[in-house]
Amino acid sequence: MAAGGRLIRDDGRVLRAFRDADRAHPALSTPAHVLCDLGDIEVAVPVLLAALAASVVLGRRAGLPRWWAVPAAATLAMCVLPVVVSLVKSGVDRPAPGRVVPDPSYGYFPSGHTATSSVGFGLAALVLLPFLRAAARAALAAGTAVLALAVGAALVWCGYHWPLDVVGSWLLAVALLSPVAAARLLPGAVPGRPGKQPREVRSSSGSPG
Repeated sequence: MAAGGRLIRDDGRVLRAFRDADRAHPALSTPAHVLCDLGDIEVAVPVLLAALAASVVLGRRAGLPRWWAVPAAATLAMCVLPVVVSLVKSGVDRPAPGRVVPDPSYGYFPSGHTATSSVGFGLAALVLLPFLRAAARAALAAGTAVLALAVGAALVWCGYHWPLDVVGSWLLAVALLSPVAAARLLPGAVPGRPGKQPREVRSSSGSPG
């Protein structure tokens, strides 16, 4: 990445294709910028906090003995995210899209907005999925994945990031979401896992369908 090569040249070609498409379809500029804004901390973090609060309430109401496990793992993952992004940005020191000289005060790989939206919304979905019925789980999982892809694509479309900046953030999101998904396998962490039977799980409307 830092040294250049064929991957970087291909990255430039994909970026130019996105920018040409942006110029050819100016009507898409506004919705693309709206999608970019979804990667702001001010948007993703409140969504995650609301989801964490809901999962805590639902888990305690269901009498889950380890109701705290998944919310705690999600909180830790979100706290680790800015540290990892900052360290990688400083280490790679990639220039802005279309430029060859790095900005001494800011690196572009990986994309912070892509990482924030993918991890923030992904964690929100992970903590809520166990309490939803099957149809709602499928809809939330698919919608979250589509949103993460759309935000990343919009950042390239608007010229804010190289495509590989976005891909790198998607891979980082997978790495941070995986341990949280694994925490759901702990007995008593979510409804339906083996272990102590949670109270009210049979009568609660939040039980999985």
